[in-house]
Amino acid sequence: MSAAAPAGAAGPTIDWTDRVLDVDVGPVAHGGHCVARADGRVVFVRHALPDERVRVVVTEDGGGSFCRADAIAVLAAAPGRVAAPCPWARAGGCGGCDWQHADPALQRELKAHVLREQLHRLAGLDGPVVGGVVVEELPGGALGWRHRVRLAVDEVGRAGLRAHRSHDVLPIADCLLTPHATLPSVLGERYAPGSVVEVTVDADSVRHVVGGAELVGSSAVERAAGREWRLSPGTFWQVHPALADTLAAVVGEWAGAPDGGVAWDLCGGVGLFAAVLAEQVGPRGRVTVVESARRAVADGQAALADLPQVTWVHGRVERALPTLPDAPDVVVADPPRRGLGRALVSAICARSPGRVVYVACDPAALARDVALFAAHGYPMRALRAFDAFPMTHHMECVALFTPT
Repeated sequence: MSAAAPAGAAGPTIDWTDRVLDVDVGPVAHGGHCVARADGRVVFVRHALPDERVRVVVTEDGGGSFCRADAIAVLAAAPGRVAAPCPWARAGGCGGCDWQHADPALQRELKAHVLREQLHRLAGLDGPVVGGVVVEELPGGALGWRHRVRLAVDEVGRAGLRAHRSHDVLPIADCLLTPHATLPSVLGERYAPGSVVEVTVDADSVRHVVGGAELVGSSAVERAAGREWRLSPGTFWQVHPALADTLAAVVGEWAGAPDGGVAWDLCGGVGLFAAVLAEQVGPRGRVTVVESARRAVADGQAALADLPQVTWVHGRVERALPTLPDAPDVVVADPPRRGLGRALVSAICARSPGRVVYVACDPAALARDVALFAAHGYPMRALRAFDAFPMTHHMECVALFTPT
């Protein structure tokens, strides 16, 4: 478990890797695990639930105050535990799913707890907006919802999913999160070692495989907010088929852009939110989309060609924002997982928008940016969260900020 350090060294090195422990499981933590303690150290445990007693094997130990472990036996189960439907959702298994061993309603409760904890710890919030937040269920159930998936390819050309916190590619036969019969034939093919295979089931239920021989280069059809997009291979679209419409509805409700007004859609992708904002500001208004992915800009321009009030800026938001000439009535931002950050929050608030609608896929990044907005006089006024990624620890959030 430990080794004596040579004379003059910094003390014994702790390494519990492969050690088996019986632990009492505490609260859920951000990242798809729960917190336990053993011999004064924190143990982050996957495949466990709060208030259980489990036997774990330590899988990773950097020698600091914590280590990581997988539950290998449940000694005392908590209410809400169920049998995982996929055999890869286990110790040493796939890294894609975190909560297959939890009832879907419990999964949403765990995610809501994580969201509230992150907002309390990182933004100091405890009020009714935070305390009353729930993670809302989307239609379609906990399986079969993932209409876009990226497969890794191993050194012999087999596609699969990666093991948890590993580059190892697992030789899966299917993934239950994807629609029935989507993956088996794809997984039976061989691909360039080390490559990536992207599989999409579009709004017309057509399967597109990019990276293999089937439908290479074909455009996927997606629909939301009463419009249609034809997307180039690799262009981003939400993986849950109900999420785009759900987000468009919430963003539209909270943005409330005035007729003839000015709106910004930052990290705007193919213009899903820009389409909603354009209808609000009308032909006398102006919507500016800033997006760094060239193919997304091209696809968005084609889809919104009938909306001349929408203009596009191809580039990174931090570079483009200072060049935007208009003072916005509304800013919509859908940044990558890391969030906006200090410089962008400051730059947005400096333009004094009447409203900021923020779409976030990581509760920690959201909480950090909530604190930054509040420091600039833009407290969070409303918050909704959606279980757009059942069986995983991920969620999608929308927050509204207005000035004091």
